[in-house]
Amino acid sequence: MRMYNVDTSILLDCFEKRGENGEYSLKFLEFIISTDSLIIYSDLHIRELKNTGYTYDQIIVLLSPFKKSIKKIHIYSFQLSEAKLIARQRDIPKNDALHAVLARDNNAIMISRDKHFQQIKDIVETRLPEDFT
Repeated sequence: MRMYNVDTSILLDCFEKRGENGEYSLKFLEFIISTDSLIIYSDLHIRELKNTGYTYDQIIVLLSPFKKSIKKIHIYSFQLSEAKLIARQRDIPKNDALHAVLARDNNAIMISRDKHFQQIKDIVETRLPEDFT
């Protein structure tokens, strides 16, 4: 079973139906369901979605169609420490570094459009949603 860590902006593309990016994101999520793959998510995703204005209840509703295809993972303190170091060394946002570390540690492919992931491609494989449609 293949696992993916989906950047929060990709989820927002889908949930908010953001044009072509939203269509690609939706098709990617349909791919996940049809191939019995899993999306990993953590409290980082929940926090980022809350920071964009979603309530916890709204987030649960948004994720509910995918409940059989998602797996919650824990963030460990050593991962936070490593992400802070990577962010500082490579001048990227701490949350992006943490997403990368979580994906790597869970043998997941990172799904993102964010250019910062190009700076850490030695840590995690990153692909676009349309690579799977």
